[in-house]
Amino acid sequence: MRNSSQALPRAKHFVTEQLNNCTATRSIARTKQLHAHVITTGSLSSRLSSDFTKSYALSGHVCYARKLFDELSDRSSALYNAVIRMYVHKGLHYDALKVFVCMLNEGKCRPDNLTYPFVAKACGELSLLDVGVSVHGCTLVSGFGLDAFVQNSLLAMYMNCREKGAARRVFEAMQDRSVVSWNTMISGYFRNGCVDEALRMFKWMIDVGVEPDSATVVSVLPTCGYTKNLALGREVHALVEEKGSGMNIKAYNALVDMYARCGKMDEAQVVFDKMGKRDVVTWTTMINGYILNGDARSALALCGLMQYDGVRPNAVTIASLLSACGSLSLSTYGRCLHGLALRQKHECDVIVETALIDMYAKCKHMDHSFRVFARTSKQRAAPWNAVISASSYNGLAREAMELFKWMLMEAIKPDDATLNGLFPSYSILSDFCQARDMHSYVLRSGFLSSTEVATSLVDVYSKCGSLESAHKMFSEIPNKEKDIIAWSVIISGYGMHGHGEAAVSLFNQMVKSGVSPNEVTFTSVLHACSHAGLVDEGLRLFKSMLESRQVNPQTDHYTCIVDLLGRAGRLEEAYDLIKSMTFRPNHAIWGALLGACVTHENVELGEIAAKWLFELEPENTGNYVLMAKIYAAVGRWKDAENVRRMMSEIGLRKSPAHSLIEVRNI
Repeated sequence: MRNSSQALPRAKHFVTEQLNNCTATRSIARTKQLHAHVITTGSLSSRLSSDFTKSYALSGHVCYARKLFDELSDRSSALYNAVIRMYVHKGLHYDALKVFVCMLNEGKCRPDNLTYPFVAKACGELSLLDVGVSVHGCTLVSGFGLDAFVQNSLLAMYMNCREKGAARRVFEAMQDRSVVSWNTMISGYFRNGCVDEALRMFKWMIDVGVEPDSATVVSVLPTCGYTKNLALGREVHALVEEKGSGMNIKAYNALVDMYARCGKMDEAQVVFDKMGKRDVVTWTTMINGYILNGDARSALALCGLMQYDGVRPNAVTIASLLSACGSLSLSTYGRCLHGLALRQKHECDVIVETALIDMYAKCKHMDHSFRVFARTSKQRAAPWNAVISASSYNGLAREAMELFKWMLMEAIKPDDATLNGLFPSYSILSDFCQARDMHSYVLRSGFLSSTEVATSLVDVYSKCGSLESAHKMFSEIPNKEKDIIAWSVIISGYGMHGHGEAAVSLFNQMVKSGVSPNEVTFTSVLHACSHAGLVDEGLRLFKSMLESRQVNPQTDHYTCIVDLLGRAGRLEEAYDLIKSMTFRPNHAIWGALLGACVTHENVELGEIAAKWLFELEPENTGNYVLMAKIYAAVGRWKDAENVRRMMSEIGLRKSPAHSLIEVRNI
């Protein structure tokens, strides 16, 4: 009997020790084996059941943990905490809150400083602000309101619920602000669009002597990249170099991303090359950086190097590479990536599906886009958005509209991206009645609050010829929300219809409102001046653009000025401007000069322009026709005949003109 009584405690001690090992290693298989052994030997006690529940919970086995939890009548705070933690880590936030409510209702044990952080996280993830405020109240009543761990979790909860003010009040009330507290505030402000506040918080953190860590770097560098604050980004880089081994790979990935977003790919490459270890995020960040900075070929070149380095592309990498293929119209390379996605079983990932649809569309293979779309689940808006946008991009306006109707019939809720992809189709058809119907739908559905959607409507009405409706729509956008895109669209609309004075007036209003013009805005207003014959105004704006140095003159800007001078008969000035360009003029610039030479019958400059155009666009019949027209206008019939003979020898034929009318949607 004595041996039997001594063996029992030893057996229990052995089981407890083994269970602790299982819990420490998170081994579900060993926990199951031990659990089965205890049941078959009949030594399963209430305490051991509780321990097994905690072990299953910490190992993430929801089913077993919940079953044992429900069977237990005596539950401790530690047991509740383990189950709540399990649900939060598994993303089952509602279940976590239900267990918390059960804990409160049962009343046998109270939540502690380990309970509240997980409950607050669940509230934040679900954006349940009212519940979160109640949890905050409970922490104060129970005496855990000043616990640093609890307060940090409340900061994150309020930031996730977009309650920046409440988060700030909790932060300022904290007696012991750790680096985690500062990091939570910095990343929270950035995620809520308050980039200036995020930067101020980081500077405050440095001023009070808090030592930044890797998480700080990862929190503040995206803010530097977003605001193009290269100076601060370099300061953070110096900090990373100073810390050296104390920084993890995430910090270096954030550095690469920051330099890429600031347009400094050479510096991003230096950081990349110095990294001893690179993961898939590192490579994908570099690929995205090159794409962002308009160097898609360098992005594609990294794909082979990445695999040679032994790093396997993930869904995000493949989607980025597909984007590069689309921008370069490399359908063959895109198909190879499609095959890679199939082999790695990423073809059903929504980001890859949409990237494939977009890539094939930009390569003018809409049949492949439709095939990819046909294989999607069609239960999410993203594939619908991609195929609608792809149809609009390729001029398939009717197909885009039919797809939108089909989407509604399938009860898939459209979003802003759906409408932004669809609206170009209404611009293509220029049907005012259909545009007005779509405006009504947008109004009923509550999408008009989006500046992007409202701007798209302004563009549609402009293309339909209804400037009155376009201006009314533009006026309804709150002044604070009128961004550079909205201003550019309305200026372009007035310019398109020959209202140059109104376009220039709007441009001046935009500058006075504090919105700085970009390349597109200058193109729109210069185009308006050109079509309205506002020579002096156009030249003044062009000169201001050159002097401000905020916008580098592009091909479109020179084309507008050459056209402006050409329409005014100032052909020599136009030619002098072309000769002063710092980059090679393209076909559009020479075409503008040739068109002006036709109007003013200037053979000498016409021949110069035509010579370049025949080289740049050898198969464009319009250039030959215009040159022949100039010769005919001045009576040089033999030269006109020679140009026409050149067309015949090359095998070119003038395309017949055509008109389009619509009657009752037919």
